[in-house]
Amino acid sequence: MAAPAFVGRAAELAALQRALAQGPAIVLVEGEAGVGKSRLLREFLGSPAGREHRSLVAWCPPFREPYTLGPVVDAVRQATGRIGGLRLSGLAGALRPLFPEWADELPPAPDPPEDARAARHLLFRALAEVLDRLRVSVLAVEDVHWADEATLEFLLFLAARHPPPASLVVTYRANDVPPGSLLLRLSARLPAGAEGLRLAVGPLDVARTGALVSSMLDDEPVSPALATLLQQHTDGIPLAVEESVRLLHDRADLTRRDGAWVRRRRTELDVPPTVRDAVLERVARLSGPARAVLRAAAVLSVPADEATLGAVAAGPPPRPGGPAGGPAGGPAGGPADRPAEGLAEALACGLLREDGGQLSFRHALACRAVYEAIPAPDRRAAHLRAGRALAVRTPLPVSQLARHFREAGDATTWMRYAERAADLALAAADESGAASLLYDLLTHPRLAAYDAARLVAKMPFSSFTGDRRFKEMVRALRAALDAGTMSPEQAAETRCQLARVLLVMEEFEAARHEMIKAVAHLPPGSHSAARMMAYLGWPRESSTPVATHLRWLRRAAGVAASLPPLDRMGLLVERVTALLMLGEEEGWTEASRLCGDPAGPDEARHLGKGRLNLGDAAVRWGRYTEAAGHLAAAEAIAERHGFRRYPGIIQATRTHLDWFTGRWRGLAGRAAALADDDEIQPVTRLEAVLVAGLLDAAAGDPGAAGRFEHVLAEARRRGAAELVAEPAAALCRLLLARGAVGEALLVTDEPVRQVADKGVWLWAADLVPARTQALVAAGRVDEAAGLVAAFAGWVRGRPAPAPRAGLALSRAILAEARVGPVAAAAAFARAADAWQRLPRPYDALLAQERRVACLLAAGAAEEALPLARKVAQELGDLGARSAAERVAGLLRDHRVEVRGRGRRGYGDELSPRELKVVRLLATGMTNREIAVVLSRSPKTVAAQVNSAMRKLGVRSRTALAVSAVESGLVS
Repeated sequence: MAAPAFVGRAAELAALQRALAQGPAIVLVEGEAGVGKSRLLREFLGSPAGREHRSLVAWCPPFREPYTLGPVVDAVRQATGRIGGLRLSGLAGALRPLFPEWADELPPAPDPPEDARAARHLLFRALAEVLDRLRVSVLAVEDVHWADEATLEFLLFLAARHPPPASLVVTYRANDVPPGSLLLRLSARLPAGAEGLRLAVGPLDVARTGALVSSMLDDEPVSPALATLLQQHTDGIPLAVEESVRLLHDRADLTRRDGAWVRRRRTELDVPPTVRDAVLERVARLSGPARAVLRAAAVLSVPADEATLGAVAAGPPPRPGGPAGGPAGGPAGGPADRPAEGLAEALACGLLREDGGQLSFRHALACRAVYEAIPAPDRRAAHLRAGRALAVRTPLPVSQLARHFREAGDATTWMRYAERAADLALAAADESGAASLLYDLLTHPRLAAYDAARLVAKMPFSSFTGDRRFKEMVRALRAALDAGTMSPEQAAETRCQLARVLLVMEEFEAARHEMIKAVAHLPPGSHSAARMMAYLGWPRESSTPVATHLRWLRRAAGVAASLPPLDRMGLLVERVTALLMLGEEEGWTEASRLCGDPAGPDEARHLGKGRLNLGDAAVRWGRYTEAAGHLAAAEAIAERHGFRRYPGIIQATRTHLDWFTGRWRGLAGRAAALADDDEIQPVTRLEAVLVAGLLDAAAGDPGAAGRFEHVLAEARRRGAAELVAEPAAALCRLLLARGAVGEALLVTDEPVRQVADKGVWLWAADLVPARTQALVAAGRVDEAAGLVAAFAGWVRGRPAPAPRAGLALSRAILAEARVGPVAAAAAFARAADAWQRLPRPYDALLAQERRVACLLAAGAAEEALPLARKVAQELGDLGARSAAERVAGLLRDHRVEVRGRGRRGYGDELSPRELKVVRLLATGMTNREIAVVLSRSPKTVAAQVNSAMRKLGVRSRTALAVSAVESGLVS
């Protein structure tokens, strides 16, 4: 984390510089707490224009009893250690009470005038003389709203001198200036020859908020969603933005995704302590009635009229300390049942605002700070008063009523209003709000068992995220079943909804178990029965053959015709998804019915899911252009309708697509971020872990095997049968490269048997070539030929480019074992061409590498070596260092020079540039500091740190520094 840059204040800084460049000026800088008044002043003082001045900065502390002229006296003390060398006149004797430590250097005190005003004037003249002798040309006084009267009079005294000896810059909060303060006279009566400027510093907009956050995070981009969230949460107050970002950072709630910073979790943002303390300090200065009004407004949290505010505030008086939450709150100061007395004060202090007769907090953070400081018993009572006050409204504000009665502890009333609020939210396409309300209802201990299934049926899973929340929902549904109070049909419907939740959780084996139990007791022609049959058509588990899945799908289709249009569309999505997972071409024919524009939010929910599933299926089939189009369409629907669960799934599928198509730049970071995002469901995260492992394997990272083993184990445990084949194939290839033929056969035994038993050869595009190579290496060539023949029988006639390319590679491996290198070289050329047409450039290059080996074995070095040089170059450009170095080694063995278009590759060693970065990092420097030292951009330094972490096999900057020291790279 870096300190925030100076963002969004260029115009204000330029105006300040112009005012102070034209001679003595009076500049009033106003703005609320944390908005950046002091930062603006610091930036000016540190600028070339500011350094031309001899400046003195005084601060007015928030003392209840400010001491006379304290800010200016303290500033003078900081400006000089001794006063004797200033050659002060006899007037300086008047300063003895203010500077007792300098008594031996000051002239004798003059006789005190009889008139107190004359005495004060004498003191002001003496103090002004000190400033003159110190050659102060700019006197800046911060937080003048807290200044004592004498300090304000002294500032007016300086401004009234002719000619003005120095410029005055004062900062203050307009809403905290007491009535009748002398402060504003500074701008009302400017002396001749002086310039005046009133400068209002306002909050940041979304763009500038994003820029501020980016400056704290190595100048890396911030996602628009995060910038918007922080701007809305903080109202664009820079201090609040900075503290909120630090809280997110401290709680590990920031991560990189798609090249930009995003939130890892979607929980409510907290009030930063510095902001909370500032708000509560302001509240503590108010009277009891004003604090009662603020407490009522905080409990309501939405704009309310004066009558409602009064009804909520009309409780017992605030306790000592009240909403200020600390000992500084003071006594209540008056009964809280007279809110009108406090309303004017609450508005005047700036925390509350009025808009068209509606009263609310000016800033959300201030509202939260006051609310959280209300003692729990008082808060419950206030919520009950709020609920009763709002319950007589027409129309009923059901969302507000649900909130107030829940916080008041009235569970029965809350549940009644909460379900009505969820229904209204669904009708208004507010899926996120509905999901939150329904989840709270489902997990409440007072929920009746027979209500659980009805509530889950309403749940918009497209906007429901968080593995922990899913588990709580499963626990609630199982508790409802265990209660034993439902009829068989009610229990079946509850199991149906439980299966839906388990499917979304990607607990496929557990879901199938509940579906089998449910379908036997559901009404045969019901939507629930049809949905369960369609889900049973999905080939998620390991043993059921394709024919059985197709029978379930036919039964579901028989019910669909009698269902309403939206239910039919939902079943169509499930049917098409199942057919494509099974490798049935019929699925693509029916998929055309899912490619229109949604007519409304309910249809969008089905079409968004359908386009997402089509994108995933197209990746598995090898139809990559179609996959990109479907994923883009799904993303547009999700963004337009706020479907919060879909973006993570889309991004995980897109990383897999980018791996295949060779778009590897930045892919490792994206995959790692998705794999660590606990808002995404576990099996979806496994896809990102798989991609990270594939990238590691291509780079020669020995940690790749562990990732593949993890994906295999988790996919089997959860019943994600379609995710087993690819990591098994990748692990097999690693084992074969180490010569562990027996282990390679073992790791592919079960996945191949599973594919053959089920008949879903779609999954075998990578598995069959890997298994064929292992069988050939073990001398079991006939068995390899049988496997290839079975695969070919399934591929024949299907528009499945990836399995077709896998078949071509398998045939080439078989040809190398059976008919010799010349025919094998031609077969590998055909395989490379098949992969490239998809395109899958890495697989195409690996096939060309094997073609090179066959050509060399056939004595065709003149053809092989130029091809090998081209392959080595393209592998290096792609980022496949391990294979590139392997081919380069073959070329060196044949005494062929290897030329690269780029910089030298260092493999798993740190490059000289990376080594410099690591050595500076080990001293504790941030990326930004390293960038300054090395004259590089922070982005370049960040990339080199990430590269060094990958090469040394560590996951944090601290571990990188330790590893570098332990390995001797850093002394």
